Amino acid sequence: MVPVLIAGLLAMVAAVVIGPKFIERLRARNLGQQIRAEGPATHGVKQGTPTMGGILIVGSSVIPFLALSQYTTEAMTVLFIMVGCAAIGFADDYLKLRRRHSLGLPGRWKMVFLAAVTAGAVLLLRETSTFDTSLYIPVTGWNIELGALYYPFLFLVIAGTVNGANLTDGIDGLLAGVATIALLTFLAIVGISWLRSGDPGARSDVYLDLATLAAALIGGAIGFLWYNAFPAEVFMGDTGSMALGGAIAGFAVVTDTEILLLLVGGIFVIEVLSLIIQVVSFKRTGRRVFLMAPIHHHFEMKAWSETKVMVRFWIICAILCASGFALFYRDFLHFVER
Repeated sequence: MVPVLIAGLLAMVAAVVIGPKFIERLRARNLGQQIRAEGPATHGVKQGTPTMGGILIVGSSVIPFLALSQYTTEAMTVLFIMVGCAAIGFADDYLKLRRRHSLGLPGRWKMVFLAAVTAGAVLLLRETSTFDTSLYIPVTGWNIELGALYYPFLFLVIAGTVNGANLTDGIDGLLAGVATIALLTFLAIVGISWLRSGDPGARSDVYLDLATLAAALIGGAIGFLWYNAFPAEVFMGDTGSMALGGAIAGFAVVTDTEILLLLVGGIFVIEVLSLIIQVVSFKRTGRRVFLMAPIHHHFEMKAWSETKVMVRFWIICAILCASGFALFYRDFLHFVER
């Protein structure tokens, strides 16, 4: 597990050391966040805060991983999904900055590009020896064969997680902390799988490679959080939120824990559902269920400080992730023997 520790440490140190110069460059180039007029009034002071900090997360984590990687197909699949989603987010951030407006890449084009990322992921996954199109349901013991439906399901997993992460990125430090906890959970999942595999061969290499990537991303996210905690000196932008969402979705796919993603990515689920409920309620009844959606803004409107919202969401995330890991450990053999 030495490469895992080294990758995490190198990524964290790189992000912390490079951070000040990186933020200074963003500020010098006038790459500041465009704040939505319909957002909380307290966010007006954030206008112009350097954004696109996701580049720091991706760069500080990818380089240590590539230096220590065994280049297994599974790890490369997660990396491909993450970098592909980061590229989509970068295009969105670039258009926002160029237009000096909070609206960037149209939603339909995001979906098209996410479908392309999904297609690329499928091509990589089909090269793995463990690829199958079934879906395991924890506790029940059901193993449902999806067949051709697996591919649209895979798109829903990736697109849903990425958009959930994007919605969660609305308060200083919120997404960076939530993503770190989720990635720690996947690190525990692949770490336990590696320790219990008892196989010095290819499958053990896969687990070790995935653990190295997870550790590098955790280090990069923690290093970024050093500057993103309230009051944020830099925002990750869609570049970072979509990269982290893509990485979390990728880990769920390659570990066959897509159903557990409902818990590990539970904060994303809550954020998306709050927005759906708000929109449906307003269109049908003319009334809003929440003071503002997604739900973290609701608590801001109730005069909770950003730090209070952030920490309480982290706590909820930790509880949900611990529950997801417990279910994985309970049905360990079902997951690793598929």
